[in-house]
Amino acid sequence: MSGKNAIPEPRKFRTLFISDVHLGSKAARTDYLLDFLRHHEAETIILVGDIIDGWRLKRSWYWPQGCNDVVQKLLRKARKGARIIYIPGNHDEFLRDFPGTHFGGIEVADRHMHTAADGRRYLVLHGDQFDVVVRNARLLAYLGDWAYDAAIAINVVLAAIRRRLGLGYWSFSAWAKLQVKHAVNFIGEFQTVVADEAREAGADGVICGHIHHAVIADIEGIRYINTGDWVESCTAVVEHMDGTMELLTWQQAGAAQPVTETDGEEARMTEQMLSGILARPAA
Repeated sequence: MSGKNAIPEPRKFRTLFISDVHLGSKAARTDYLLDFLRHHEAETIILVGDIIDGWRLKRSWYWPQGCNDVVQKLLRKARKGARIIYIPGNHDEFLRDFPGTHFGGIEVADRHMHTAADGRRYLVLHGDQFDVVVRNARLLAYLGDWAYDAAIAINVVLAAIRRRLGLGYWSFSAWAKLQVKHAVNFIGEFQTVVADEAREAGADGVICGHIHHAVIADIEGIRYINTGDWVESCTAVVEHMDGTMELLTWQQAGAAQPVTETDGEEARMTEQMLSGILARPAA
């Protein structure tokens, strides 16, 4: 393709790992994710949990066009031949009641063993199973979620002030979260426990999300990979054709693209499905 305004050919990978998009939250950076998906293709896309923020949607319905566009972009990739595996997290735990293959051919599974091109086996799971706060104190987890919403709102105000002062971007929510988690050595403990789970499963590594802390590291012989999030860091992990894993950060948002009538119908069906599922009483 040529021309000044031509869109470059998308980069192609063997596997793409994305987590913690939080569709349904005002903090979700859907514009950045859409632009990332336009520029990257993969044979397999693994959604590593908290793609949809059911917690927030149950409190107050918020589903703007950007959320529909992300869902439709993923469905279009599936129609073009990409395999899509959805591993629910704690915010979209309602999907754990629907294991198997569903609309658009998307596969839902609690966890997945991924074999990379170099032969390494990676246990893929969201990771909330090993978060003591979420597992043992659900009320505290919900309060923490509310506090995080407040911190994101503070970000907006601080960003405006810092721009007026000629200062660069600084994330209050990221700073606050890390202060709390570092106070209890949370991140290190989480990484160690998740790596232990991979070792017990006979895997060479683990790929997870949940704590919004993107990193690739080796922990006592286990490759630990966290995909980060699309609320603040806008990160994803890609597997190259030779099995090499790389952490990517996306720092641009493309212009919105029109939605066709077919896409609009799919959007309405998606909203109706989510509304029906989230309206069900808890088991």
